[in-house]
Amino acid sequence: MSGRCSRDTALPHPAWVPMHEGENRAYFRVLGVRVDALQLPDVSAIIEQWVQDHGRCRYIAVTGIHGVMEAQHDPEFKRILNSADLVVPDGMPLVWLSRLQGIGLKRRVYGPELMLSVCQQRTSERLRHFLLGGAPGVADRLAIVLQDKYPGLEIVGTCSPPFRPLTSDEDEKLVAAMNRTSPDIVWVGLGTPLQERWMHEHRDRLNASVLLGVGAAFDLHAGIKKQAPVWMRENGMEWLFRLLQEPRRLWRRYLVYGSQFIFYVLLELAGMRKE
Repeated sequence: MSGRCSRDTALPHPAWVPMHEGENRAYFRVLGVRVDALQLPDVSAIIEQWVQDHGRCRYIAVTGIHGVMEAQHDPEFKRILNSADLVVPDGMPLVWLSRLQGIGLKRRVYGPELMLSVCQQRTSERLRHFLLGGAPGVADRLAIVLQDKYPGLEIVGTCSPPFRPLTSDEDEKLVAAMNRTSPDIVWVGLGTPLQERWMHEHRDRLNASVLLGVGAAFDLHAGIKKQAPVWMRENGMEWLFRLLQEPRRLWRRYLVYGSQFIFYVLLELAGMRKE
């Protein structure tokens, strides 16, 4: 493994969007962000198919309130989200809003759960995985955890980049190192919005089939941080668990962005906010 070398009318009815030739997929919008109406087994199956197709490199944004609200404050980031090949709902508020729009999603597509779902697929033993993200040593530790959990899983490289923008030379060396490993799937754990920006900027430079931004999955599966109990995750309360764990880092995300999200959604529901 390598070392440490990112008015549509308010609340429209469900719609269909062509994702690639011969395939249409239902989606809904949340404050102008397109969210694909998919559940975890659907996403896992799509990833498997994309890898088998060996087509162009695609990227998947696993997003919740945080991503949607970053998009409200940054039009360029909204474009990046809406340019993703899939935007899947990692947040129960998005699931609840899907139901208001006539799409009966039952569960969120939880990023850490998606990672395990893909790694445990029978075909995953033939896939080549690369881990990009986390603090120094986290990606290496995650690789050990996943390979212990899924014997035969091939992790061809890891990298924990520094917490600063890479220079052009550093970025070129990182891309070259990743491409030498010929990964099928690159797991990106840089956190929103950095991971979505990174995937968007690098998708045409990498030989991989799929890039997935899974944020906190690196720390959770590596055992650096604790996961919320299942009942909290399934009922829209994970934010409280994480806020209590890291109040200084997360207070703005959950208290400020969370309040703004509720306010903006209520305005849309009342027909008082235009995109």
